[in-house]
Amino acid sequence: MNHETDLEKGFEALRNGEFILVFDDDDREGEVDMIIASEFVTPKSIATMRDYAGGLICNCLHSDYCDAIKLPFMTEIMQAACEKYPDLEKLTPNDIPYDERSSFSIWVNHRKSFTGITDIDRATTISEMAKMMKEERFEDFGKTFRSPGHVCLLRGADGLVKNRRGHTEIGLAMCEMAGITPVCVVCEMMDSKTGKATSIEDACKYAEKNNLVLLKGEDIINAYLNI
Repeated sequence: MNHETDLEKGFEALRNGEFILVFDDDDREGEVDMIIASEFVTPKSIATMRDYAGGLICNCLHSDYCDAIKLPFMTEIMQAACEKYPDLEKLTPNDIPYDERSSFSIWVNHRKSFTGITDIDRATTISEMAKMMKEERFEDFGKTFRSPGHVCLLRGADGLVKNRRGHTEIGLAMCEMAGITPVCVVCEMMDSKTGKATSIEDACKYAEKNNLVLLKGEDIINAYLNI
């Protein structure tokens, strides 16, 4: 396998608004995620993730963007609320088996959406978020989006894969290396027959059938660290 060639194919796919598949690691989640650059997301993209991935559709934001709009981690929000709601402290996610912390932040809808959950509504929320970041209209965050909503925002770690090696950081690193806005959607591929994550073997079959690039997280991480 030529890792450099595969990575270039992945960059090109992202630039063209296409999906890539990324397997993180057997020693981490052991999952394959569908990943697409958020600026190119359409209602059809959402439908594809619903039908052929089935996991949680999340919008990942580079930490620089999160800092610009002052977007905290959900754990930080809960900690701040503990004084008024002390039982929230009992929910602290200090026992995640594959990571030290979650990248979850808040959930949002675009203010022009209706329920927020339809393919059209979620595509609008996701693509308009990327557009706002690309144009650096950070002051428009609260005017453009409302919370709670139906699109989960994930905050990328500072330094991306240098400090955390989840699909959030891997996807954003791919966007950076591809030279596009580092805002991307990730969605885990699930297996309805086994009740588990889609196996790497079945993900390979899906990739071949649909002419998609399937990459290993390790190769992406190594490429990013060697820039």
